[in-house]
Amino acid sequence: MIGQPASMIAAPEAGDEIPEMLGRIQSGEHLEQYQAVRRTKSGQIIDVSITISPIYDELGRIVGVSKIARDITAQVRAAEQLAQANAALQLSNERLERFNQDLERFAFVASHDLQEPLRMMTVYSQLLVRSFPGQPSDDAAKYAEYILGGARRMRELLADLLAFAELGAHGGQVPTASTDLNVVLDKVKQNLKAAIDENAVSITAERLPVVNVYEGHFIALFQNLIGNAIKYRGDDQPEIRVFVEQNNGDWRFGIADNGIGIESEYLEKIFAPFKRLHGGDIPGSGIGLAICQRVIERYGGRIWAESEAGRGSTFRFTLPVGARAKAEGG
Repeated sequence: MIGQPASMIAAPEAGDEIPEMLGRIQSGEHLEQYQAVRRTKSGQIIDVSITISPIYDELGRIVGVSKIARDITAQVRAAEQLAQANAALQLSNERLERFNQDLERFAFVASHDLQEPLRMMTVYSQLLVRSFPGQPSDDAAKYAEYILGGARRMRELLADLLAFAELGAHGGQVPTASTDLNVVLDKVKQNLKAAIDENAVSITAERLPVVNVYEGHFIALFQNLIGNAIKYRGDDQPEIRVFVEQNNGDWRFGIADNGIGIESEYLEKIFAPFKRLHGGDIPGSGIGLAICQRVIERYGGRIWAESEAGRGSTFRFTLPVGARAKAEGG
């Protein structure tokens, strides 16, 4: 290259910027650094970062330039790959966002629209039994009870599905207000009064704080957790303890029971929608704990379970002291 023009190492297909740069230097413009492409001796095209400094004669006239070119091909390729990955990730996120919106919309519509057919099934199965002359046969009464039981379970499932979809609905902030969780707990105990009395459940609770939340969310939260503690009771009289402490700007709540417990391998899986460890042996839709998780995460907290099979369970969740509900994805 000695004695040859610098343009020999420019990549013709990328355009030769050397004459332009020399012209700008000659006109007195200072160019400290710019990016270009060059061709190596083997013909390989590389990305370079070029620093140009003018060379002056004894009279201060520009008579040439000194150039330093650094090979930045690896950095450029890495940046291109990162940009491509980010673009693909953004596209995937947009598709996932649309899918979640469609799924939530379907769940919302289905939960509403399927209620009417279920109501009709219930009404007409009852009318069918009553239409028999005299006392209905044992078989007819049994079959009608099957229909009514199935419709009842489906209504419960749709109600839970609707609650789950509403918690994930997009849009503005959820209306919140100062909510006394002691009042929330009293309302939950009243809602569960029949199950509490039937199973002689003992519930003890520490004084709970007043927090800025939407009351309906936390009624659903406590009702699911306490309802599960009753549902998965053991042979002993059910005992449920609600407690709370403040730690590093968070409220840390716990709901402990002396029920049948949960095997350690299932402690993280139980929060997935429709995950039921005991199949149809114990009634339920399998959405309750997923609802609890959505409630807590929407307020910036987290929820988890601690348990051993046969030794009861403790469900713990955190809530920032200044928590406010946020829109999904907010």
